[in-house]
Amino acid sequence: MSVGEEVRTEQDRPQQSLGTAAARNLATTTKSAPQMQEISSRWLLRTLPWVNVQGGTYRVNRRLTYAVGDGRITFVKTGDQVEVIPAELGELPALRDFEDLEVLEEIARRCRQREFAPGQIIASFGSQVDEVHLLAHGKVEKVGSGPYDEDAVLGVLADGAYFGDQSILDPESIWDYTLRAVTGCTVLTLPRRDLEQVAERSEPLREHLQRRRAIPAQRTNRYGERAIDLSAGHTGEVDIPRTFVDYEARPREYELSVAQTVLSIHSRIADLYNQPMNQTEHQLRLTVEALRERQEHELVNNREFGLLHNCEYDQRLQPHDGVPGPDDMDELLSRRRGTKLFLAHPRAIAAFGRELNKRGLVPESVDVGGQRVPTWRGVPIYPCNKIPVTEARTTSIIAMRTGEDDQGVVGLHQTGIPDEIEPGLSVRFMGINEQAVINYLVTTYYSAAVLVPDALGVLENVEIGRWR
Repeated sequence: MSVGEEVRTEQDRPQQSLGTAAARNLATTTKSAPQMQEISSRWLLRTLPWVNVQGGTYRVNRRLTYAVGDGRITFVKTGDQVEVIPAELGELPALRDFEDLEVLEEIARRCRQREFAPGQIIASFGSQVDEVHLLAHGKVEKVGSGPYDEDAVLGVLADGAYFGDQSILDPESIWDYTLRAVTGCTVLTLPRRDLEQVAERSEPLREHLQRRRAIPAQRTNRYGERAIDLSAGHTGEVDIPRTFVDYEARPREYELSVAQTVLSIHSRIADLYNQPMNQTEHQLRLTVEALRERQEHELVNNREFGLLHNCEYDQRLQPHDGVPGPDDMDELLSRRRGTKLFLAHPRAIAAFGRELNKRGLVPESVDVGGQRVPTWRGVPIYPCNKIPVTEARTTSIIAMRTGEDDQGVVGLHQTGIPDEIEPGLSVRFMGINEQAVINYLVTTYYSAAVLVPDALGVLENVEIGRWR
């Protein structure tokens, strides 16, 4: 190029052919169907056996159980002060069914807040039980003597637990184990003499405790069910015991819950913009996906029937080291026969994988519907992002036995409802309003039931943020 010659850019050159922008006006574009980020794998809905419930209610009949008071106690925190909610004291077996709120408030006021450092002893084996302890926050180990005189951890207690309540009815009781703080603990302590002082001034409480003490000890099996008298190994003409199987007088009933929405589509859209894709069909498809996501969320988190809130207290475990390790998963498995599946948040599965890597263990996997799913002891671990993760980066892992035949956990729905498009899900035409908007009522009915308590277990307060 000679000196002084003008430099011409591509934009300065005259156009010699049709441009892409103009050509697109004559072209037919290839479109995708409407996409949605909320859609998840929904393994819980896929793996849970579903029972058809006629009449909208499912009753779970069980053998009569004498074990009561296995719930958790709730507290309220104001600054650094913790108080027990008076009505929650009814979770203590000795105070179960006592409903005089004024007396419970007086008992709650006599609870004294105490702080325990990690490793500090809260109660010692063999000493007299003269206090009721309510664990507001922290972890406590129950330590007993092993077969070779070494310390053995019998269990781990966490927020909402209580111990020493046997002293309310039996002043001569002693501690069968040592209670040791694993972390910093906040405990509300109620001296037995304070409770006796309240009972002296309250005739209803005094009579309630006398009735509790007068109840004879019932013969039960290790699950708290009324024992069935049997005779075995005898010879000759011995008297064979008589027995019968007693049932709960007021069995629990599960009513189907509902999730609904009204889908609105303007008639102009449905008439004119239906090619190449049906607008109504795709609007409905995405709405159904959102309902199914909400359904799974409710099955996990609903306070009435959700899995996390319907697990019995003695089936709730605490990890020994915070992070989910093989020992914790084995303990969770050992609490029930025939565990069919684990449910865990994906981040909890990753944390468990890190613990396996530290120990040089490689988990097996199984093929489920063309997807590889990790397992532990042959039990698949399904991801479920509906299990909540707290601000402290803790979550829970659920273990279940499923199916009616195995006395497990079952999903509940009702099929055959009007305008049903999927089992338990219907779409009803609601008409066209004066603005020419077509309305459809989209409804799904569902619930879940735990047939026997040991069908469901939860490993709580699992840490997922530890990387070392």
